[in-house]
Formats: sequence, C-alpha cells, structure tokens
Amino acid sequence: MSVQDDKRENQMIDRFNLEVPEDRKRADIDAYLTVNGKTISFELKSATRKGVSTVRDLGPGHFEKWKNIHWLFGVYDPRGERLLYTYYASPEDMAPWISEKARYVRPDVSLALHAAQGVGRDSVIDLLGEKEYYTLEEAKWVMKKQWSAAKYRESGDLTEGKEIRYSLDRMVEIMRARCIYVMSRGATLNNPHIPMSYIEKLPKITVEPAMNLRQLVKDYLESASLTEDATA
Repeated sequence: MSVQDDKRENQMIDRFNLEVPEDRKRADIDAYLTVNGKTISFELKSATRKGVSTVRDLGPGHFEKWKNIHWLFGVYDPRGERLLYTYYASPEDMAPWISEKARYVRPDVSLALHAAQGVGRDSVIDLLGEKEYYTLEEAKWVMKKQWSAAKYRESGDLTEGKEIRYSLDRMVEIMRARCIYVMSRGATLNNPHIPMSYIEKLPKITVEPAMNLRQLVKDYLESASLTEDATA
C-alpha cells in the first residue's frame, strides 16, 4: 500500500470509528466494527472519477473472501487529501459486480480443474522416478512455498519418526494441487475497476458518519435475517 493510500485508509478508520486487526499488514481485512454482537469486516477503498481500483490478479480467492465483506468507498477533494463523503456497500450491494467478474473467469477456473485431473501416477514417475516413497525435499520442489511447514508435515502419509515421507498417490495429489494453483494464476483479472456509476447508486454518508454507518449495517443485518427466516 502506498503512503497516500495508507493515509486515506486511516482517515476513513478515524471518521467511522472502526477497529483494525492487531497485525494489520498481514490481515485479510482492512478494518472491522462490532454490531449487535457480530464482527463486521470492511474493505476500504478510495474513489476517483474513474471509479475504484480493486486488486491485482483478481480471482476465485477474492470472490470467496468478498461474499461477506462490507465496503466503504471514500470520495476525496481534488488534491486527494480531504475525505468529502463516503458510499457504503453491503455484501448484497456488491454481489452483482462480484458475480459478473466471477462469471468472466469461470471458464478458466474450470479448465484448471479439469487439466489437473490429467495429472496421474505417470506424471509423478516421469518427474521424480518410481520410488518406494518421496521425500519432503521432493514435495517442496513441486509445491515450492505454496504450503506452510505444518501443511507439508501433516500431508506426509508414510512419515517415519521425524522423516516426512509421501506415497506415490499422495504425490499425485500434490502435483494436482500445484497444477490447479499454477493454472488458476491465469484465471484472474488485472485490477478491474468498480465504476463510479455503480458506486453512486449506493447509500451516501455525508454527516454523522460513525452513527449512520452503524445504522446502515444494522438495517442490512435485520434484512438478511428476515430473508433467512423466510427461506428456512
């Protein structure tokens, strides 16, 4: 995040009296607040005349994350220093835009999943040879830094003592997972913008920002609860 973006984000956090995760730099959310005993996660964005930039390599992981995220779009003065007003979006408000982008990348995601099914025992043997078991180093050679140390350890199905080992079938699973990951990198959009025409249809907050935001969130939670009861 640039210094300017960080400054704007802090302005929005202060304006709406939001809380931030303890390890903010590593957290998946920008900020949150507690309403009716529920923790509400927020994505904070700065709006320009062109709209709002999202993320590089927008893909399935983001769509899953954003299903329950609330958004604040801050509009600033021409110098980009003073927050003028803000638009609020509930998960329901953002669902059409997110669904549109998810639909766009769906063929590529499907292709990645089907391609991975073509990876089999012959694939592992061609790369690593046919062995009684495969080592942690070989698994790391395939998956690289995609997995944590704990994940590598718990995936070893032939482990003896401290030596982590993998069967041929487990290595097939590992290669398939890597295949999906590599191909899914191509099933993304490069920083698609949310247009201002979309954002300007959202509820606009100009005064009493902290109070009005909480009321909007409460209204959404109540509406969502009534919808769940009606479909139960």
